[in-house]
Amino acid sequence: MKTYTPKADEIERAWFVVDAANKPVGRIATEIARVLRGKHKPTYTPHLDTGDHVVVINAAEVTLTGNKAAQKTYFRHSGYMGGEKHIPFERMRERYPERIIELAVKGMLPKNALGRAMRKKLKVYAGADHPHQGQNPQPLEI
Repeated sequence: MKTYTPKADEIERAWFVVDAANKPVGRIATEIARVLRGKHKPTYTPHLDTGDHVVVINAAEVTLTGNKAAQKTYFRHSGYMGGEKHIPFERMRERYPERIIELAVKGMLPKNALGRAMRKKLKVYAGADHPHQGQNPQPLEI
């Protein structure tokens, strides 16, 4: 018996919407990464992008457990000497609430061209409104 591998035109992509209000970032990110990779489907193939589209709303209202909200920082480096930047979680939530979820999901996806293609199917919005109503996204319970 041969192993089934879906062809590119056989892959069906659904749309899911996730309400991130008052939910821990890590719990949300693991479920989003699972759906983006396609691991929830019986046709999952590690070397193909079989995942679905995910729309995240209310990203500005995510939480962290324990004392992480006061301790967590996001690290960036410009590439120059002394070019380190440490951004606290609270400032990141004020300025760029979408980036919190994007970075958490990015760490859970493959670090190659396949992972970059999967990340393009993630849409994150700080508020409750999003322009993807035409795709009739199904709610994804977490």
